[in-house]
Amino acid sequence: MDIPTDSSTMSENKELKLDFILKELTLSPQAEEAVPGSSSSVELQDQRLVCVEYPAVVSSSDRMLETLGGERAVSKTFAHPNRRLELRFRPQDPFCHSLCGNRYPSSNLVLRVRRRVRKKDPKDVEIHMDILGVIATTYKFQGMADFQCLAVDSEGGKDTSLYDKIILRKPENQHFFEKPIPLFIPPASFSRLDTPVDYYFRPDVNQNIAQPMNKSNFIGLNRARRPHNAIFFSFNDPTVPGECLEAAKLNWKRVCVKESDKQAEEHLRQVCVLLQS
Repeated sequence: MDIPTDSSTMSENKELKLDFILKELTLSPQAEEAVPGSSSSVELQDQRLVCVEYPAVVSSSDRMLETLGGERAVSKTFAHPNRRLELRFRPQDPFCHSLCGNRYPSSNLVLRVRRRVRKKDPKDVEIHMDILGVIATTYKFQGMADFQCLAVDSEGGKDTSLYDKIILRKPENQHFFEKPIPLFIPPASFSRLDTPVDYYFRPDVNQNIAQPMNKSNFIGLNRARRPHNAIFFSFNDPTVPGECLEAAKLNWKRVCVKESDKQAEEHLRQVCVLLQS
């Protein structure tokens, strides 16, 4: 089925109608008569919608929207095409690792079907169909949801919550910050990729270590080798390097653009001269 996706084309064809045939699947081998209203022409509404494939069973739409950050956060994410939609199963937990939904273009329809049955005659069935709008954008959560970190202390074989001890919920005095608490340092990053891949300890065919790719948005299985311009020096070496590598000079000229960086460089040069004298 071809659906016009251009908004100008849809505005010109407001009276465009689509033919639908709705059939019920039954286990009875006998052929049944067509239900009245199962085949009808419905008007295509000029209304664009956004679909979010929520990765859980929704029992409360308010709680579901709260995990997405609210209507304001969803609208802000939709306004930026390159931004991913974040979902937090524990919105009140600042240590909750969020799931990210990718944005995909789509051309689906939202069809509302109402089935009316007479109480006196159950065989008297009537079906009404309406198209509510066209889904042009869909967010899909295809990443893993098993990266979670809880602020608990498991010392002594018993789990103790640390949220009330490390989260500042109201203005506290100095005694609150001086209380001894277990060390809790959550990881800054859980994984380079949030989608499962077959690694098998093989080199990445899309990434050449000798000639790294120039695409800044490319994320491979292996991290690209970082060039470093450090000189290893031990206490057993008889001499101390008098200057840095040529690659380090070129790199510093490239990044030294602020006046504060130039002043810091001049200060280090003066310190080196004093140490040599």
